Amino acid sequence: MASERQFSRRSLLGRTAAVAAGATAGATALTATAAGTASAAGTASAASAATAATAATARDVDVVIVGAGLAGLTAARDLVAAGKKVVVLEARDRVGGRVVGLPLAGGGVTEGGGEFIGPTQDRIRALADSLGVATFTTYNTGKNLLYKDGKKTAYATDGLLGSVPPIDAAGLANAAIVQATLDDLAKQVPVHAPWTAAKAAEWDRQTFETWLRANAVIPSAKFLLDVACTSIFSAEPRELSLLFVLFYIAAAGDASNPGTLERLTETANGAQELRFVGGSQLVPVKLAATLGDRVVLNAPVRSVARSGSRYVVTANGTTVTADRVVVALPPPLAARISYDPLLPAARDQLTQRMPMASVGKAIAVYDTPFWRADGLNGQVVSDTGVISSTFDNSPPDASYGALMGFIEADKARALDSASEAEVRAAVLKDYTTYFGEKAASPTSFVLQRWNNEGYTRGGPVSIAAPGVLTQYGPALRAPVGGIHWAGTETSTYWMGFMDGAVRSGERVAREVLAAL
Repeated sequence: MASERQFSRRSLLGRTAAVAAGATAGATALTATAAGTASAAGTASAASAATAATAATARDVDVVIVGAGLAGLTAARDLVAAGKKVVVLEARDRVGGRVVGLPLAGGGVTEGGGEFIGPTQDRIRALADSLGVATFTTYNTGKNLLYKDGKKTAYATDGLLGSVPPIDAAGLANAAIVQATLDDLAKQVPVHAPWTAAKAAEWDRQTFETWLRANAVIPSAKFLLDVACTSIFSAEPRELSLLFVLFYIAAAGDASNPGTLERLTETANGAQELRFVGGSQLVPVKLAATLGDRVVLNAPVRSVARSGSRYVVTANGTTVTADRVVVALPPPLAARISYDPLLPAARDQLTQRMPMASVGKAIAVYDTPFWRADGLNGQVVSDTGVISSTFDNSPPDASYGALMGFIEADKARALDSASEAEVRAAVLKDYTTYFGEKAASPTSFVLQRWNNEGYTRGGPVSIAAPGVLTQYGPALRAPVGGIHWAGTETSTYWMGFMDGAVRSGERVAREVLAAL
């Protein structure tokens, strides 16, 4: 019983289910199509300003920013406020990067990428507040569902075990020890330079899978940790360096609050606590509107070339000359730009070794959130099917019901070549298993497959395998001449989340201003 009480206090899997959605940061700028918008009116206002900008063929500015995600737009805001001439080049025909609103057939919008925020994510909250984008509490009333070994079990989120799935006592005890150990190890990782940790070499020599096999020795405990891993990273434990995992945990906080695994996984008091009224893409849409024609859409950057003491950045039909360049993209996408002169080997090798993880989101819409009448909160943890975790994605007024599920890691990759109809059938089969026959017949269905997005190719974040951070980590943020790096992957706190993207934009703006 003592171990169960400890695990209740240090809840591991209260909400492993949706970390991937909160994790996506709007740092991607080489992104795909106008799959959706935060709202018709909001997008129209941003697009009208950017449309005029697309007609321009040449500009001369102080700073050119590659990417109109949250990182790039935040950097632009701060640089403009400091009196600098700025242009933002965005590959897609929308802003937001990995933050996107998907319009629904019957009206309304749902989030196809990053959507959640929580405690210590103060920078995204401050940005949203400044733009008048309100938040509401993620629906968390009622029981969660555990579907394991073909058995469905409803369990309270406020009982003795908190929101931990009701596995066997031995598994709970083992998982509690593993979680406490991970939190303790994470405290030894400097968030600004995890590769300098005293045991960095030891931790970076092994995968998270290897470490789990040695520590999560009870099968049910291993199940919980595996689901936590895929939910947080959209990657399998075998793909991740232990050092990278420990850094990610350490980064789930701020200077006053050490990061914890619990904060990453929880809904209440965790990273999935709040959503944005009108959808999360309203934040970058409204931010872009304040920048007007400084934001150029449909402008995928092809090259960055030094010309004397300045830089020439070329995109489709647009050429920008600037004193400084900010590349606000995840590392693998930044690598697809041609640089002259060549980037240092360490930076290029880093970008070759930090691939995007694999994720999709499937949202089924119903006339009402019918599961609530059954005393359920719409959250599932499962060991089967293509959807292993779900959320209630209904709007705050519950004017319709929406079930959102994550397709992650191996399961996402297995469906990359499947048709949308095939994915829909597989998803609805899972929803019906979890929530009954009513789930089989949604009024509409939307799917966001980040692996297949031409200017993202995965998500929610770039990941690091063994050996990457200790060998190449210092190149993650280090400027190369007048080229500076932003994006959630460069953040010291909340890497992989919208908050990390905003933090990185603020940091790179300070860096550029100091250099100009």
